[in-house]
Amino acid sequence: MSPVFLLIPILLPIAGGLAMLIRPLKKEKKRRICCETLALLTSACVWAAAFWVQREPVTIYSFTRGFAVNFCVDGMANVFALMISVMWPLVLLYAFEYMKGDEGRDRFFAFYVMTYGVTLGVCYSADMITMYVFIEMLTLVTIPLVSHYGGHESMYAGRKYAAYTIGGASLGFMAVVLTTMFGMAGSFRYGGSIDVTYDAVMMQLAFVLGFVGFGAKAAVFPLHDWLPTASVAPTPVTALLHAVAVVNSGVFAVMRMTYYVFGADYLRGTTAQAICLALAVFSLLFGAVQALRERHFKRRFAYSTMSNLSYMLLGVMTLSPQGLKAGLAHMVFHGVIKISLFMCAGAFMHQARKSYIYELNGIGRRMPATFTAYTLCALSLTGIPPFCGFVSKWQLLTAGLGAATEAVQMRTAGSTVSQILPYLLYGGVAALIIAAFLCAMYTLSITVRAFFPLDEKDLYKDSNVREAGPLMLVPLYVFGVCNILFGMFPGPILAVLTAIGEGRL
Repeated sequence: MSPVFLLIPILLPIAGGLAMLIRPLKKEKKRRICCETLALLTSACVWAAAFWVQREPVTIYSFTRGFAVNFCVDGMANVFALMISVMWPLVLLYAFEYMKGDEGRDRFFAFYVMTYGVTLGVCYSADMITMYVFIEMLTLVTIPLVSHYGGHESMYAGRKYAAYTIGGASLGFMAVVLTTMFGMAGSFRYGGSIDVTYDAVMMQLAFVLGFVGFGAKAAVFPLHDWLPTASVAPTPVTALLHAVAVVNSGVFAVMRMTYYVFGADYLRGTTAQAICLALAVFSLLFGAVQALRERHFKRRFAYSTMSNLSYMLLGVMTLSPQGLKAGLAHMVFHGVIKISLFMCAGAFMHQARKSYIYELNGIGRRMPATFTAYTLCALSLTGIPPFCGFVSKWQLLTAGLGAATEAVQMRTAGSTVSQILPYLLYGGVAALIIAAFLCAMYTLSITVRAFFPLDEKDLYKDSNVREAGPLMLVPLYVFGVCNILFGMFPGPILAVLTAIGEGRL
């Protein structure tokens, strides 16, 4: 099958969303059928592309020499695309119930569906220019979702989100230009595609700017503050876009740039690796500490997302096949876990009309299904077996230790960077362990509040708060089952990710 087929899953939801903006569907049932059908058809195309589309790039449109829109499908693209193809239709079901009665739901679902296609554009990009274009488009189509409610707080969140992510992308533009001019047009080729004879200092600076710039979507410090602020958005937005699609697009872009444009061998042992490792380690710990301090339910998980995204970036910056495999594994498994946790938080906020941690006391007795699912995912995020969070965190730990051992062996007298790198890598491993303890504190303390409150502090003893509806619970339990199955039988997924990490897929 020709790679031109990749246009279908990208354009189908974009065209469908635009049509819904131009001619809104006023009837609730018709809108739901239309949105879910678009999502399911797009997901079917994604699966068809994974198995039958040829693994070669295709030029869709050329602006000028060296600047064109090119698509291609490979192992890494398939991991991200297949992940969101399963999640999007399920979270749409959750959104139908959550947004019921909202006055702006016509506009909401139009942009929500369009975002699916734009995210797939990021997945299937064959070079830096194309990926950059779709990352900018992703910001534009998600701004209306972040600022959906239209109040002062929502509009401020939308402006802040735009400033951070567009500003971050402008930093990454230097990396886009240099890798396009000095290399194979910024093409994605495992091992790198740049001209290694060009000015090393300039190219390392470009990489650091690209890491921080694209990392803005992954909430890397210091461009992280938009993520907790954006928690004012409806929960379907924070669950899918700010726990999976948008933030993982940032991580995905850094992975592509690191392993498929600059190349791990080119970056290993450089100042650029040391700087980016330090940023990842600091962001990891900072996010975990802030999550522990935060008292707002969704903002706590926004900071947790910041921390866990930096887990992935830490794996990436080990510059090893094992690190790329571990980063991809955590991207997949964290997506399953965090989307469930956000949906649990949203179900509580929707049913109880409350938002803060101290307002959870006793809610588990009124919403047992929701908070049982929450507890299973909290155990997984902490890194407790047999859940999938343990698998990816173990992969990250072993990759970090392996890279640190190798860095010790490669230390060179007189080279400051080679002396520092082992400490940064060992520090990253220590940070992973510390963050896991902090994670247990900020997630499982919620379970204790929900199920085991003191009698005088049970806020829901005589309350009429009820369990969420089936459209909200079904996606929760589908992801809950995946959380357990991926933890007990991770072999097939890890085999695929190993092949990608080694450049065989």
